Amino acid sequence: MSSKILFWNRRDSQVEEEQIYGDAFLRWIYETTLGQKLADKVLSHSFLSQLYGYYQSSRWSRRKIPSFIKNFHIPMEEFESGPFLTFNDFFIRKFKPGVRTFVPDPSQFPAFSEARYLGYEQVKPDQKFPVKGTTLSSSGLLLHLEWAKIFEGGPLLLARLCPTDYHRFHFPDSGKCVATYRIPGKLHSVNPIALRYKSEIFITNERQVSILETQNFGKIAYIEVGANCVGKIIQTFPLQKEFARGDEKGYFLFGASTIIVLGVAGAWKPDSDLIKQTALGRETLVQLGEPIASRA
Repeated sequence: MSSKILFWNRRDSQVEEEQIYGDAFLRWIYETTLGQKLADKVLSHSFLSQLYGYYQSSRWSRRKIPSFIKNFHIPMEEFESGPFLTFNDFFIRKFKPGVRTFVPDPSQFPAFSEARYLGYEQVKPDQKFPVKGTTLSSSGLLLHLEWAKIFEGGPLLLARLCPTDYHRFHFPDSGKCVATYRIPGKLHSVNPIALRYKSEIFITNERQVSILETQNFGKIAYIEVGANCVGKIIQTFPLQKEFARGDEKGYFLFGASTIIVLGVAGAWKPDSDLIKQTALGRETLVQLGEPIASRA
């Protein structure tokens, strides 16, 4: 079996072990020969994730909510109380007003989701993820020659959302969307357990790309990565409108997933604690709206 998944909790300044939803099944799928074949041939196709998504949006699914809250220690005092008629209603729960705030300093880049972050000051064509062999190049992530050239050699932030996390994502700065497109692909899990087996997941999974022109950080590529059992990626903000720092951009229905943000070389850089933990092969748990990078 694989080793434990450890991350740095920035708020508490300590290393913690991740409590993995569906741990035994996930490890069987990605750590056994039979499971890996099943993942490649069946489980990574969209129709199964869509089918599972339908169940999570059904009234029968709400029976899971109390045990999920208890088993994963969800701090419900931080969230609006519902009503939650389905598990997906609970899954996309909102924070109560004022529980999270976005850093107002225009020189600081706030966390666009509440997640486990990796940060790179400069992503080169041969840059590798802490999991051996995983590429994070702009060309592989964007599959668009013009945009890939713009972001080549720039900073990168990768935010992984677990099923237990807040699953809405936000704009890190004010600005406008100048382009958006979907990249079809498979739906493998984005958990580190899966990445150890299949290192190319971030460039083969389904992705939604938005190119944003921001007031304080120049152009950024905002990439939402689909994953196994993610019912849908929902865009709630009309992308033809200008947006403000902290505005909600959208949400993921049930499942773990990832957001990747690319910047132009020299425009901004991730905070030193993120870079340090990334170099150690650890993600950093960051609350929504906290500073995670700054203008160079």
